[in-house]
Amino acid sequence: MDYYGGPITKLIEELSKLPGIGGKSAQRLAFHLISLPQEKTDALAEAILNAKRNVRYCSVCCNVTESDPCAVCNNVKRDPKLIMVVEDPRDMAAYERTKEFHGTYHVLHGAISPMNGVGPGDLKIAALLRRLQENEADEIILATNPNVEGEATAMYISKLIKPLGVKVTRIAHGVPIGGDLEYIDQVTLSRALSGRMEM
Repeated sequence: MDYYGGPITKLIEELSKLPGIGGKSAQRLAFHLISLPQEKTDALAEAILNAKRNVRYCSVCCNVTESDPCAVCNNVKRDPKLIMVVEDPRDMAAYERTKEFHGTYHVLHGAISPMNGVGPGDLKIAALLRRLQENEADEIILATNPNVEGEATAMYISKLIKPLGVKVTRIAHGVPIGGDLEYIDQVTLSRALSGRMEM
């Protein structure tokens, strides 16, 4: 039943489609947004539209970026032969905050999850393989999340890359099983990186 009128109901419906936002949270957000001054809601709407229009994937690492290639891939101080494979741009940002990694990245945009209908073809794995065929790499660090999906993704990628003669390592398990990298503290991430093992 439409208790609030069409525009508010539609706003609640759209907000509830966001990840982690249920019906009650969407309702709370909707009422907060309509109570804001017009200039604040205009600024929010413009920020969303600007991000949608101007953010794209880096043609090298598949990270989100405004410029192509991204700042990390364009940095001559980075080692392009050392590639860390992560699931999500937020995972890359978590490693960047440690200031310990000086290679480049490859962002998969997810993990293999048959239960959620995500297969290898839904990820940026083919782009990683093309990248390895076009450029030499000394080591691939598989830094997918230490959960069932992340482990399955790491094993799948490892089996594809090993025949290419590239060293494949996995981050150490100082990172707790079932955790998401974006929420792990910098010390734990640094230890996991330095304690990585060859697969």
